[in-house]
Amino acid sequence: MEIDYSVYLVTDSTPAILGKNHLEDVVRAAVEGGVTVVQYRDKHSDTGDLIRTAQSLRTICRQHAVPLIINDRVDVALAVDADGVHLGQTDMDAITARQIVGSKMTIGVTVSSLAEAMDAVEAGADYLGIGTVYATPTKEDTKAILGTAGVRDILGGITGLEKVVPTVAIGGINAKNILHVMFKSQAMRKRLDGVAVVSAIMAADDPKAAAQELRRLATQPPGFINEGRPNPVKGLDYLLKRANGVIKDLGAKHPLCHNMTNLVVQNFAANVALSIGSSPIMANNGDEAPELAALGGALVINMGSITPEATINYVRAGQAYNDCGQPVLFDPVGAGATKLRREAVKRLMADCYFEVIKGNESELRVLWGELNTQQKGVDSGISTLSDLDKAALTMKLATRERNVIVLTGKTDFLSDGTRTYAIKNGSGYLGRITGSGCALGTTIAACLAAHREDKLLATLSGILMYEIAAERAAVRDDVKGPGTFVPAFIDELANIATLAHEFNGSWLDQAKVERIGIREPGSI
Repeated sequence: MEIDYSVYLVTDSTPAILGKNHLEDVVRAAVEGGVTVVQYRDKHSDTGDLIRTAQSLRTICRQHAVPLIINDRVDVALAVDADGVHLGQTDMDAITARQIVGSKMTIGVTVSSLAEAMDAVEAGADYLGIGTVYATPTKEDTKAILGTAGVRDILGGITGLEKVVPTVAIGGINAKNILHVMFKSQAMRKRLDGVAVVSAIMAADDPKAAAQELRRLATQPPGFINEGRPNPVKGLDYLLKRANGVIKDLGAKHPLCHNMTNLVVQNFAANVALSIGSSPIMANNGDEAPELAALGGALVINMGSITPEATINYVRAGQAYNDCGQPVLFDPVGAGATKLRREAVKRLMADCYFEVIKGNESELRVLWGELNTQQKGVDSGISTLSDLDKAALTMKLATRERNVIVLTGKTDFLSDGTRTYAIKNGSGYLGRITGSGCALGTTIAACLAAHREDKLLATLSGILMYEIAAERAAVRDDVKGPGTFVPAFIDELANIATLAHEFNGSWLDQAKVERIGIREPGSI
């Protein structure tokens, strides 16, 4: 039978999840709300009770033409004439199960690695459940947590197989992250066919409404997707010629730049935003974000002053801008410095989509998965990577996150996963003043809001404007040190904005950008 796997409900009868509700009532509401598959999972009841409950669920499911899958118990599946059986890695193998249930019953297998996926397909599995994506109260073993990158690796690995097998992801998926899971797990030629959920429906106050919302989200494109129309065939010269136009558009559109940043740099970042032609607002309360996002600007989330409450506000704001399809830039300041910061990064990366992530070497290595990369405060620390390794890290992270990554340092590296560049502009004064990195994020975000066609071009334009302005300020006669550099720097940002408004791109003659060719980057 052909099955729609888009919203796959896995039941849970434990009091912690089901509460005082009746399983049959929750399942009935769920299928009425749009659940497309139901898996009955119960590891504790005896066989007689399992069969009685499964028969009741089968009746409910067939009234709504929804397949009923039985977890683990082949005997129960046969006894109630279920539509299929789902097997874990420690359950009966798929070959044996097929011999017992015959060819008409659907067999699914849980996998958490490419090797397990390949074995399951070879054994005759009809679909795969890939997980665990995120940690859940019942699955906190981090070694088994795949994340969206792990799901994508498995999807990419089974793409070339002769048998095309549907896939669903499972583990910690809910209405807040379903779009991110579907989008960020997509391999080059294969995407998920659906998501499996447990508590998002089973523990919901209104299971029908929860199912309706999940079905709506699972069957529509994410609002935050803005692939634009980048042309990777065009070279660096093409990008540099268009950069002045991006800055001109920034001045003409005056887009809102919403900064959620630390108090130390708010004044400086606001002045930078004004000087380049953007309209800044410093608002750290996530409840304001839906109204601000509707104004068509961009959001900067800067983790400089992190607290548990701040993380909640960041997530609210990020999701609000995602819902409106507006760009969000993430600056994971000091990502590896403390457990609090690492946990905040994990949540933000799971619950929000960022068009651009900007960080130093240590911060990006934490995002890549090297959680043992310890930072001393928010500084990058001593670099341990070669320039080629930095470029490879930038490219790999951009490919995984399906966005643009900026690795900042003496040489900046920029990539969208396809195009990777090294940028050698800037001034040493930027490292001697507070908030220069934060204000760079503000500049890039403003450019993203002004130019939606190619986010790498917008990001490159913002970096060049910012760093060339710093170079021009540093050589002025009135600059004697960091104190006099700051006002001169803001002046030069405004001067470049004026040149762009006058169709004068001569400032880009100072650009020091080169393309980095990486075919098979080594391990980081």
